[in-house]
Amino acid sequence: MRYFRSTLFLLFSVASTSAWADCRSPDFDAWLSDFKQEAAASGISAATLDNALTNIRPDPSVIQRDRSQGVFAQTFLEFSSKKVNSNRMNLGRANIAKNGALFSRIEQQFGVPAEILAAFWGLETDFGAVTGDFPTIRSLVTLAHDCRRPDLFRPELMHALQLVQKGDQTPASMRGAWAGELGQMQFIPSSYNKFGIDFDGDGHRDLIHSRADALASGASMLRNYGWRAGEPWLREVRVPKDMDWSLARLDNKLPISEWAAQGVTTPSGKALNGGGSAALLLPMGRLGPAFLAYPNFDVLLQWNESTVYTTTAAYFATRLAGAGAMSPGNGLVPKLSLNQVRDLQARLQARGMNVGKIDGIIGEQTRAAVRSVQKQLGLPADGYPDPSLLSKL
Repeated sequence: MRYFRSTLFLLFSVASTSAWADCRSPDFDAWLSDFKQEAAASGISAATLDNALTNIRPDPSVIQRDRSQGVFAQTFLEFSSKKVNSNRMNLGRANIAKNGALFSRIEQQFGVPAEILAAFWGLETDFGAVTGDFPTIRSLVTLAHDCRRPDLFRPELMHALQLVQKGDQTPASMRGAWAGELGQMQFIPSSYNKFGIDFDGDGHRDLIHSRADALASGASMLRNYGWRAGEPWLREVRVPKDMDWSLARLDNKLPISEWAAQGVTTPSGKALNGGGSAALLLPMGRLGPAFLAYPNFDVLLQWNESTVYTTTAAYFATRLAGAGAMSPGNGLVPKLSLNQVRDLQARLQARGMNVGKIDGIIGEQTRAAVRSVQKQLGLPADGYPDPSLLSKL
């Protein structure tokens, strides 16, 4: 399973209530004994296990947070307006200027521009100011033992122990978000282990305290996922009041000239220019904001697979690079509540459509199913549900 590598991973990947309401976690002591045996068999030393897991117990507050996440019903405009505010914009520009030499060295080696790294840095931890204070090992033990998502967190706990064994961190120094994300870029332990690099030359990969290590590790991960140096990632556009909306999906990249032929223009109404291919991204459907999403946007989606989060990060980066504030679109976008989206997903699933999880999140699978049923019902197939669609279903 491919999944987010940042704090918002856990916030945007909640399963439906029915998936875990009746599950029962195993006896903790028996579970911990079994995990220690598995860890030892995989090469974790007895000293590391004793150092990290002696007298450890689950943290009930972590379970409470895992069960009570409430960010899911936010639209792109709601989320982005809160996250890309004037204060964060000013801090982003100031941090880029302050760390100009570091960002230049990172871009020279990895091809990732300062604006991209600063956008994620700002969204994840307010530029390193808020990295979290939960003991990482205890959080991961709690979630790996819990019955809801053990297959996700058990490997992350193993990676956290490997970070201790390699000397990158100690159990005491590993403090971060409640779900185990670490450092200024909020890497989950497996990503820390795989992509973390020592960029300040002190012999340790310290993504918590070292700004250089954290930012360069973010660039390292993006390059590994296919970042194309010197190419754009997101560009705001204006869409006409009517076009073939079914073309607007992330898996349909067309030459810029073809989007121009569909009536897509710059925000000011001028003809599109430029080469390459891009997808038309309508995060809130045909009435909301509109963007061209280039291949580099797909790379950003591997950092965080939430379309809302990634579009916000990419938009933030364009603002830091000099783009103006986006238009809210062509009209008021009717909003479905979290429970209404769940109802919609259940109805689509009952029609034999794959929506992924019934979780109240308008992800890419749900958008594809919505687009399909919109076509069946003779509605504009922009992939974004509204109350009228729910009523027809």
